[in-house]
Amino acid sequence: MLTRVGRFLNDDAGAVTVDWVILCAAMVGLGVLVVTFIGDATSNLSTSTGGYIGAITVGFASE
Repeated sequence: MLTRVGRFLNDDAGAVTVDWVILCAAMVGLGVLVVTFIGDATSNLSTSTGGYIGAITVGFASE
């Protein structure tokens, strides 16, 4: 019984899994942060670009 407990305490096979979970969580958090900051800027830019393009007269003006 003590041999099994000792083997269990010395087993570090799950440590790599914990490292990968933390790494993936950090990458997802970084992605959300980037999308949050860039999303507002690109939304404002696309709105102003759409307004500029909408104000351009295309074709011949009837006189």
